[in-house]
Amino acid sequence: VQLQAFGGGSVQAGGSLRLSCAASGRTPSNYGMGWFRQAPDKEREFVAAISWSNGMTRYADSVKGRFTISRDNAKNTVYLQMNSLKPEDTAVYYCAADFSSGGPFVRAGYYDRWGQGTQVTVSS
Repeated sequence: VQLQAFGGGSVQAGGSLRLSCAASGRTPSNYGMGWFRQAPDKEREFVAAISWSNGMTRYADSVKGRFTISRDNAKNTVYLQMNSLKPEDTAVYYCAADFSSGGPFVRAGYYDRWGQGTQVTVSS
């Protein structure tokens, strides 16, 4: 199974971006998906996660009310709508899949597959 993330780019503060992550290959019937990010000289941090079955979501406090995670199970795709972007949101964003359970999990250790990352740059 491979994860392909795309949709990053450069935007001014207050702007919006939508990230997508598509899973290809032989995917399990039930898996959670998450987004993480890593800024320069910082550790990777949790952003948002969503379960497979009931769409339960979890968010980092820093993005609550601004970011929305969603998924299209038929397309094996998860989305991250990012609004009201701030310069501190600048990072490489990674999608991840948890094939062991339905999620949603905050801790990176629960995730089995990771996408290649997509750069998001927010200028002030």
